[in-house]
Amino acid sequence: MARAMRHRGPDDEGYYLDGPLGFGFRRLSIIDLEGGHQPMSDQDGTTWVVFNGEIYNFQELRKELEGFGHVFRTRCDTEVIVHGYKQWGDEVLNRLNGMFGLAVWDVRKRRLMVARDAFGIKLVYYRASAGSLWFGSEMRTVCATMDERPEADPEALSLFLQYRFTPSPYTAVRGVRKLAPGTKLVVQDGTVEVSRWYRFSPSPFAPPKNPEDAAEELLALYRQAVRRQLISDVPLGLLLSGGIDSALLLALMDENGADWQTYSVGYGESFADDELADAAQTAQILKSRHTGVRISRAVFEEELSNIVSSLEEPVATSSVVPMYFVCQRARRDVKVGLVGQGPDELFGGYKRHLGARYGATWSSLPAWARAPLESAIGALPRNETLKRGLHALSSGSEQGRVERILSLLPGDQIQGLFRDGVLKTDSGEKLRQCWGELNELAPQVDELGRLQFVEVRSTLPDELLMYADKLSMAHSLELRVPYLDKDIVEYAERLGSNLKVRHGVRKWLHRQVCRRFLPAAIVRRPKRGFAMNVVDDWFRGSMAGSMNSTLADEGSAMYEFLNPTAVKRLQADHAAGREDHHKILFSLVVLEEWLRGLGSGVAATA
Repeated sequence: MARAMRHRGPDDEGYYLDGPLGFGFRRLSIIDLEGGHQPMSDQDGTTWVVFNGEIYNFQELRKELEGFGHVFRTRCDTEVIVHGYKQWGDEVLNRLNGMFGLAVWDVRKRRLMVARDAFGIKLVYYRASAGSLWFGSEMRTVCATMDERPEADPEALSLFLQYRFTPSPYTAVRGVRKLAPGTKLVVQDGTVEVSRWYRFSPSPFAPPKNPEDAAEELLALYRQAVRRQLISDVPLGLLLSGGIDSALLLALMDENGADWQTYSVGYGESFADDELADAAQTAQILKSRHTGVRISRAVFEEELSNIVSSLEEPVATSSVVPMYFVCQRARRDVKVGLVGQGPDELFGGYKRHLGARYGATWSSLPAWARAPLESAIGALPRNETLKRGLHALSSGSEQGRVERILSLLPGDQIQGLFRDGVLKTDSGEKLRQCWGELNELAPQVDELGRLQFVEVRSTLPDELLMYADKLSMAHSLELRVPYLDKDIVEYAERLGSNLKVRHGVRKWLHRQVCRRFLPAAIVRRPKRGFAMNVVDDWFRGSMAGSMNSTLADEGSAMYEFLNPTAVKRLQADHAAGREDHHKILFSLVVLEEWLRGLGSGVAATA
């Protein structure tokens, strides 16, 4: 199992056996390079820990634990978990500010606890079968324990095609699960129990924050998070897009040092959405040592199968391609990279957040006023974002609106892609099992706040953070996410929607903070991401070639589950310009690549 993820820990390995329990560990050394060997125990060997990630408040926790009489032997953050568990038991999880997948073996109680961090920055996969439990940071380690070749789970595949990712706790492999963010698994006396340890329930600030105070307090939290996450005994850099989120991180990093190394990815000057020039300008203004990575359509097509294999699970967002290559380049210079993910989910950066913010206004209009506009938008040949938004607003329930706004296609259309008899359960019911408990934890916030609450604990970790972790660690690069510092998230979730989406401006409060550090030329740039639209364009072009052949070939692996006639109908509508199906078609290509890898053993065990 440990050998299967050597790429995640090329610097060291360690093992611990105690009767029926075995820990194996591969280490990427970041803090206390000589003293952080794992598995790690206390002095008397009664508590053992394996831990993937970083604890950013470990220095404060160490001082607190030393006050209780605990004696430390290393400078490593792992040891805080060891002594923290001895002092507080499982409650130590709520005291950790960081990213982690960890396991604690209590020798005296013969008890195993496995946990994933609050926002799912790190992953934990597991499989329970025939009285045994296997777990690891990647799915390939768990699949390596199987006697038979891994099999795809059709119900999970339907969720993937509907949402472009597989929501926790499901995975695309039958019998393998992943811990949802903020949950733990406990094994004791022959039983396995999964429960939620992180139960933060946001209550709006009373009285509500005014914009000036909120901006000042948010800035203080940003500064604290960046300062914490710059702790490292190895070289550290930043993945720099052309937008405001990573630019603000660089400005805050400059308060703690200088001459940082930054990296961006692009496709050349001929593309309107290329951001190499934007990122280079930001780097020049903020004085970083910048490297641009340029990739071509040919490289995109050649490397897609390798990228899908690194992901282990199918994820169909086109930004996986630039992420893979920018991490590959950054690792030549640094071992740790900061990345600007998080503000879009926390502060309302997506178009869907406009619908959640102002949807009640739309719904309050009389039917005679809505009907003509709905009819006109429905008749448009493409504009899938608008159509999806209207479809979501037409739902009579808030849960239904959340499901619809995050779907690529309505659930019945996804179900219709499958062969008769393949799906045993309704994908909507499985999704409600994933998200139902989350809705119960956020009763006091408004509809936008509840949507964001789910996004931060599901769509963000199960899609964006999942591929960021897999694609960075494929190159032995650790990515840190300062905007998902626990203090920042909990503060943002208590803010009113009027500070997030204000007068139609998305990420309003975050932008106010950015304006204090960044020139107008950066703040006013259009949102690009890592040039995702370019990859979308390449995909459209490739559809006329090999990718189109993949979908047209009824011998393709996906047609064990899918109805070829239904898929061809999607292709025909897209090619004729009647509908914009490039996202679902890209998902189908990713699914086919993943299934081929699964069939050859590549995606799951290589």
